[in-house]
Amino acid sequence: MPETSFTPPARPAGLPPGTVSWLEIDVGALAGNVRAFAGRLGGARLAAVVKSDAYGHGVAVVAPAALRAGASWLAVWGANEGIPLRALVGPDVPILCLGHTPSQDFEEAVASDLRLTLYDPSAIPALARAARALGRTARVHVKLETGTHRQGIEAEEAELLARTAAAERGVLLEGISTHFADIEDTTDHGYAESQLAIFTEGVDRVAAAGVRPTVRHTACSAAAILFPKTHFDLARVGIGLYGLWPSRETLVSARERGLGGFSLSPVMTWKALVAQVKDVPAGGYVGYGRTWRAPRRTRIAVIPVGYFEGYARSLSSRAHVLVRGRRAPVLGRVCMNMFMVDVTDVPGASAGDVAVLLGRDGDEEVTAEALAGWAGTIHYEITTRVNPLLPRLAVNGA
Repeated sequence: MPETSFTPPARPAGLPPGTVSWLEIDVGALAGNVRAFAGRLGGARLAAVVKSDAYGHGVAVVAPAALRAGASWLAVWGANEGIPLRALVGPDVPILCLGHTPSQDFEEAVASDLRLTLYDPSAIPALARAARALGRTARVHVKLETGTHRQGIEAEEAELLARTAAAERGVLLEGISTHFADIEDTTDHGYAESQLAIFTEGVDRVAAAGVRPTVRHTACSAAAILFPKTHFDLARVGIGLYGLWPSRETLVSARERGLGGFSLSPVMTWKALVAQVKDVPAGGYVGYGRTWRAPRRTRIAVIPVGYFEGYARSLSSRAHVLVRGRRAPVLGRVCMNMFMVDVTDVPGASAGDVAVLLGRDGDEEVTAEALAGWAGTIHYEITTRVNPLLPRLAVNGA
């Protein structure tokens, strides 16, 4: 590529002063992913899972965009996420807290009209008191234990919770849910089938107690793609919302089921300015611990991002970034706030260039799956651990 043919992109306008790294969130791709899932769900509603700062993508950008695209519910982890989200999206959007809500937070949670996941019948009276004090109804979702053995209660305890809720003024058992343990990591879905059977039995047992929750939900992204019978009334779409397949096995299973027309588009691009470009002589070391030594005269670029910003130290001497549309290998150890890459074979690389840490630049792409492979983790962690202090910039809006 002739040096004169490339004009490096500038840092986008509108970023805070001092920004050297940022995320670009493709809200057009996000909308396309919402529509792709909606096309699989039939009559079920779609809950966009925006917990953990929308899997690192930035809830302030993602939540409104997902709602505009057709999501009807939002799901967060706890009241600490749900209360500010209520202020962001207004009073009419159902917001479900998937995790634990301490009893001392019931009043604030009910005041923000958050749906709470509960699995302790003894918590119902305190929740009812908080609701009555506010003149509101607390909407509860009970989580059934079906074989994941995390949050949740057995069917007999769920029946007790249902009876307790029915006896308390101010509490409505609106929903009943479970979560699959092994629907992503395998192409053999026998265990998921057994969980679904246990869930159905639990729903029937709660109904026999005289309570019929109107919102049944079990489906995560993988189940939403693969198993229509898990959709029920609501599907909780998380990783797929962001254009990432839950796993390679999910992709294989989808192809085996003839779902070749179902596609997802990644939403996140992570960029950083090149802070410095310099030469290292043959035999020179790069970074802490002298773990990388130059076999030739090497031109390096300093990227002002490190493990504080969420670029994992386990990517040391393994990953690549993209500079001027070419791959630049990471050299030596990733530091707290910077790492170095080899730009010897990137003509014209210079300070001020925009490096792509995650995403596409021209014909080259660094995927979340690739970063996860280099780091020895999963792509969920790659996006979610990007520091929330980095700006999230919406791009490709309608």
